[in-house]
Amino acid sequence: MAAKSSILEGNSNASESLAPTHVRWRVVFLLAITAGLTYIDRLNLGLAGKYIQDEFRFNTQTMGWILGAFSLGYALFHVPGGWLADRFGARRVLAGAILWFSVFTAATVIAPSLPLMKVLGAAWAFVIVRFVMGLGEAAAMPVGNKMMAYWLSEKERTFGTSVFLAGVGAGGIAAPFLIAAIVKHWGWRPAFVFLGIIGVVVAALWYLLVRDLPEEHPDVNAAELALIGRSSTAALQTPQPVKISVPWLRLLSSRSMWGLMISHFCLVYPVYIFFTWFFIYLVRVRGVTISKASLWTSAPFAANLVMVPLWGWLSDRIADRVGKRRGRRFAAWLAIGCSAILLFSGSHTAHENLALLQLAVAAGFNFAASAVLWTACNDISAKCSGSISGIMTTFGSLGGFLSPVVTAAIAARFGWSYGLDFAALVTVVSGLAWFVIDADQCLE
Repeated sequence: MAAKSSILEGNSNASESLAPTHVRWRVVFLLAITAGLTYIDRLNLGLAGKYIQDEFRFNTQTMGWILGAFSLGYALFHVPGGWLADRFGARRVLAGAILWFSVFTAATVIAPSLPLMKVLGAAWAFVIVRFVMGLGEAAAMPVGNKMMAYWLSEKERTFGTSVFLAGVGAGGIAAPFLIAAIVKHWGWRPAFVFLGIIGVVVAALWYLLVRDLPEEHPDVNAAELALIGRSSTAALQTPQPVKISVPWLRLLSSRSMWGLMISHFCLVYPVYIFFTWFFIYLVRVRGVTISKASLWTSAPFAANLVMVPLWGWLSDRIADRVGKRRGRRFAAWLAIGCSAILLFSGSHTAHENLALLQLAVAAGFNFAASAVLWTACNDISAKCSGSISGIMTTFGSLGGFLSPVVTAAIAARFGWSYGLDFAALVTVVSGLAWFVIDADQCLE
């Protein structure tokens, strides 16, 4: 027995001496692909919106409601989606959510021709399908953020989250060219079907290749578990379902939670202008050609691809030196301040390219500030980060729902510059909310 024990101990020591595996970064990469897909799916209507608007003869206000319908559905299911992940594990919930929104993305093409929709009219058909699609997509970001809490150590978490959110940038860069090419050759309908098929494939990858916890994954070794901060002995035990009892009263009575909610609302409002109206603004207001507008529509997401990983790295470095509360707050304030200034300046700059460059970089700083918010959810509680992220994102999505509607109303009455000025003012409010966010306060 002693000899057998010695052999087992030797094998354990040998495995721990191996270099860490990198499965956690494969999970992060798949999360980035998922984030990119979700944003391509929500951008597709904005990019195809001109053709849909012309075909069905929707006015600006009607198109604003169609563009905003997704965000209303998106807002309603963040908390249930995050809670389901906290209660039953993230893998199945995320795979199911991707499958749901992919099916309804494809269903957009047949919505106006369905018998019931014919009674309601084409506008209501698009509103309902986009609303239901938003219900499914709502779970993706909070559940993905929960994955970060378990799969990355505290020192890697902000950078990992920034890579996750950089998928938004990659998706945003690809979307204008991909959607424009498909629409040009085959019309707007095949673009939605193609994205639906891609989503089904990604859902299958999540279900087959990922596990809820690192210790449940057969390819993760003890060295990687130690680096993440998970117990290597847990990997030898039979995995148990990850069920968390969420302390709702404690969460909703926390000042930090309310700060996250308000800040995210005020960050999502301006950025949704880029998701919904930006392409139409470029073509109809700035007089940009379709091909050039496709290029500029991707510019905010190119800025995301650079700014978000940089800000993730910066936030981790500052937090290491001065603590999470001051470090996260400083990183968020710097990004928010730059975003508000550039958004205001860009709306009043007459030179076309300079104006659009400022607006694109303003969006990049907005995404960077959002990455800090997402990380703060995990700082406050890793175990309940799905629910916390869900609550925060619910408020953000309400901002996203109001954004295209309010922007259209302001633009129709006062002009587009005033619509962007108001978005800059809302951005400033998101910075003020950080006065009550304390990333050092753990709610567990």
